[in-house]
Amino acid sequence: MADSIAHTVKAFDDDLGQLRALVAEMGGLAEAALGAAMSALVDRDTAAAERVVADDKKIDAIETEIERQVVRLIALRAPMADDLREVLAALKISGVVERMGDYAKNIARRVPLLLDTGGIEPLSILPAMARATRDMVAAALDAFTARDADAAVAVCESDRVVDDFYNSLFRALLTHMMENPHTITASTHLLFVAKNLERIGDHATNVAEMVYFAATGAQMVERVKGHGWHEGAS
Repeated sequence: MADSIAHTVKAFDDDLGQLRALVAEMGGLAEAALGAAMSALVDRDTAAAERVVADDKKIDAIETEIERQVVRLIALRAPMADDLREVLAALKISGVVERMGDYAKNIARRVPLLLDTGGIEPLSILPAMARATRDMVAAALDAFTARDADAAVAVCESDRVVDDFYNSLFRALLTHMMENPHTITASTHLLFVAKNLERIGDHATNVAEMVYFAATGAQMVERVKGHGWHEGAS
């Protein structure tokens, strides 16, 4: 009996490890897509942008595989408590990461529309905003892998950096459009790019909140916007 239980536990741990690996792979692809989309934008590289759009199918395929494995794992292993929370967190996180990939794809699709952005000075802010956003995504996924609640809280707190970038860029582009009406179309597309980055940051905080719940069983509730977090009732 003891050997049977040990075998079952090991089989579950193996399944859970495979699930974590799939989430990590999916997250890595989404993070890379964001970096490639921004590089394509800065370099005005339409071929690279097209590759980002095409590669989004890989992210979608991994999400489908995660969904299949979660259903199988719950049906065969009937996980309880902490294990069940982690399995469900992996399922939810895969959905959020898929949306991050979609935002990266949306940025790439705007590259052909932004081939002529010379003279738009606020464009220089976007790469720094993208780096801050990628850092959030990477930290959120690392927190999931490590089941690190404190790291998850740090991700949520860092969202203000991305929000500050977005607000600064919004004001700069608005001013630029008023002073240079001929740049309105390109500046509007850049605003959409910035909004996509801001939304990816928001999704990184969603991942972090799921990680926190999976690790602690408590919800991470915003106490006062921009002034820290505290635990709430689950």
